[in-house]
Amino acid sequence: MSPEAVLDIALAAVTLAAKLAAPLLITALVVGFAISLIQSITQIQEVTLSFVPKAVAVAVVLLICGQWMIAETVTFTEEMFDRIPQLLNG
Repeated sequence: MSPEAVLDIALAAVTLAAKLAAPLLITALVVGFAISLIQSITQIQEVTLSFVPKAVAVAVVLLICGQWMIAETVTFTEEMFDRIPQLLNG
């Protein structure tokens, strides 16, 4: 297996990881910022007030995007299995 093939596979894996993590992380960021803004305005400093809405929002996004995430992962895995003969032959 050539170094170029290894780098190509690594790049594809990192890209897939970023695509799959982006909806969850962006949702947690936006909800966390909104709750933090509300907490600073109302001066309520309760830890669960920031954790529970983020957990619920991430769960909702996971329900909405879950099918797409699985489809992307399956596609990536199939592409990797299809490349096995090419990688073994050099």
